Amino acid sequence: MREVDVIGVRVEMPSNQPIVLLREVGGDRYLPIWIGAVEATAIAFAQQGVVPPRPLTHDLIKDLLAATGNDLDEVRITEMKDGIFYAVLVFGSGVEVSARPSDSIALALRTGSKIVCAEEVLDEAGLQVPDEQEDEVEKFREFLDHVSPEDFESR
Repeated sequence: MREVDVIGVRVEMPSNQPIVLLREVGGDRYLPIWIGAVEATAIAFAQQGVVPPRPLTHDLIKDLLAATGNDLDEVRITEMKDGIFYAVLVFGSGVEVSARPSDSIALALRTGSKIVCAEEVLDEAGLQVPDEQEDEVEKFREFLDHVSPEDFESR
């Protein structure tokens, strides 16, 4: 397993489909995962520190974990089958729960939990970005600095 950081979310054109972009820590591979608009909003809220007036589902799960004394140790993106990514939530007790990567990432950002990805997934779906393309990654980061969670709401 390789640790990954969440770079951010954006809407892919022309499909208008949100993606979350992960980057391998200490490496040069990026992993784009297509996600739903609701999850994109949840991830963007967490990254920007936005606190909604009422808890979103991922905030509720975080509060439930805290209230019951369960710690989310890490999120594992375990495999990709037929273009669909799979993840597992790993709790301090050793319990593992299957979950969608988008929900898992949104929860990990709220709990400060580590996100790791199977080497096989990075080998299959990861994109290696040569140094000369780092400009594009920087433009993407700049885009993320100016996007708001409302940009991911369905129209």
